[in-house]
Amino acid sequence: MDFLARREYGQTELVRKLADKGFDHDVAARAVNQLAAEGLQSDQRFAESFVQSRINQGKGPVRIRLDLGQRGISDSTIEIAIEEADPDWRALAREQRRKKFGNAAPADFKDKARQMRFLQYRGFEQDHIQSAF
Repeated sequence: MDFLARREYGQTELVRKLADKGFDHDVAARAVNQLAAEGLQSDQRFAESFVQSRINQGKGPVRIRLDLGQRGISDSTIEIAIEEADPDWRALAREQRRKKFGNAAPADFKDKARQMRFLQYRGFEQDHIQSAF
């Protein structure tokens, strides 16, 4: 409960955190399952919170999906959370490019490629990246 009082956690992440603190893995898993049954822990709530946090950081959908997947969140839960957030990915990609590189268009192909790699690293899809230019 102390962990959940601070922020949301996914089930897998919470079990791993408890096991790292010295609790038996099976006991931790049963406790987390009980918390989920009581509605105190929710992968869906965690995913929604995580997606909004990453959007605010300027991350794209590819990166968000990868990060949530690494935290043990199911693909269907990830897609629902991203769909509910419903950001304008193209506008977000344009904003991130502008914040990092300014309003001016890239001077040459090398500069454009560097900016595209930056947006790709941030997790934007190819059509989002193209619309940023």
